[in-house]
Amino acid sequence: MIRKNFTFVITTFRSGAVIDECLKDMPKDIRKIIVENSNDHNLKDRLENMYENTECFLMSDNLGYGKAHNIAMRKSIENNTSYHIVLNPDIYFENDVIEKLYNYMEENQEIGNIIPQVLYPDGEIQYLTKLLPTPIDLIFRRFIPLKSWKDKRNKKFELKFTGYKDINNIPSLSGCFMFLRADTLKDVGLFDENIFMYLEDTDLNRRIHSKYKTIFYPKVHILHEYAKESYVNKKLLVYHIKSAIYYFNKWGWFFDKERAEINNRCLEKLNYKKEN
Repeated sequence: MIRKNFTFVITTFRSGAVIDECLKDMPKDIRKIIVENSNDHNLKDRLENMYENTECFLMSDNLGYGKAHNIAMRKSIENNTSYHIVLNPDIYFENDVIEKLYNYMEENQEIGNIIPQVLYPDGEIQYLTKLLPTPIDLIFRRFIPLKSWKDKRNKKFELKFTGYKDINNIPSLSGCFMFLRADTLKDVGLFDENIFMYLEDTDLNRRIHSKYKTIFYPKVHILHEYAKESYVNKKLLVYHIKSAIYYFNKWGWFFDKERAEINNRCLEKLNYKKEN
């Protein structure tokens, strides 16, 4: 594995000890770019002194997830990086995960993005590979109190019926961990900076999936201390709603022919049956 071809890209906002847990077991010889959405010089100095091949860039204001990541990825592109590994600071993994994903990407040049199995720290699966969302999936599903209806909807939307056991080409992959081919990003573009937080990963994956494969690869796994913060934080809920409105204004609300074609093609390949 040619390690200089990789750059880990992480954005933080006063993450404190969380970022240390993420960095401490990362390969020392792979470059790491951190964009801290604050002006915390103490954090910058500490991270750059404690962890090899680490650069921390401070922002005077909170730019949002996508815009901050774009800053890091542009700096990475300047260094001719072949792969950008975008991840949240609350992600942990064994050293062989990156090498196995890299080998699979090298063997399959049509892949633009790949994500491994994502687990909670207790080993439970996180259902983070999905169909392209409709307004029902992102807005109404959240506020309708009918649990049986939501469970049935989630089983299809989050592809739970697959068991999350096989390698599949899925149109929407979580932004908590994105193993991105640099040449693909040069083709389809980076994160849409009009989205402050939420849905920027869905938007980017959709653009990648229209030209390349976006692969779920469950042969390796990572751990993610994932919490649905917008379900308990009203400010984040507002960001989520604004992002959803922007996303559907961009791609289409209830009449989105491309979305229907992509989702139907995915379900057909996964042998989905309505009785599931």
